[in-house]
Amino acid sequence: MSQADKQKSHERILDAAARLFRRDGISATSVSDVMQAAGLTQGGFYRHFSSKEDLVAAAFERSAEELLTRTKGKTESQKRADYIARYLSLSHVKNAGQGCPFAANGSEVTKLGDGLRSQACQAIKRISTMLNASEDKTAGDGVATLALLVGTITLARLAQSDAEATQIVEAGKVAVDRLSNKTP
Repeated sequence: MSQADKQKSHERILDAAARLFRRDGISATSVSDVMQAAGLTQGGFYRHFSSKEDLVAAAFERSAEELLTRTKGKTESQKRADYIARYLSLSHVKNAGQGCPFAANGSEVTKLGDGLRSQACQAIKRISTMLNASEDKTAGDGVATLALLVGTITLARLAQSDAEATQIVEAGKVAVDRLSNKTP
């Protein structure tokens, strides 16, 4: 296998793992599931990752990075608005496999190793910095906004109908707007 082929396989594994972990959960997704979804044999897994935990960390990073790279806009304000609009949507509620790793796997990550938790903390910092509406990038607005976003999607996924989910998403939009427009 050439280095280029190995890299393509590695990317397929990461894409499959990122999708499956978010859609089905980390504990419920086996290495075999990931390799099958990537179109590869399970035996080749250890040529790419030393353990499932290493794969989870890399897939979590991939998922968080996907969220940031989907953001469109020229200014920081436009990027923030696009991120929030994409995040607070019924499409995001219904498609966990393509969505936020915090909303999909946050509670599972707290039970896994320190390396993965460290990776998650770094992703929180990157995303919350982008979400920070104030000029003072050390302020906690970005973290508060991320917490509102994650909580909104988590609650909306618990809803028993699209109407209930939509109501929760709309409430999340109101809360984010209020936070963004707060007075000092």
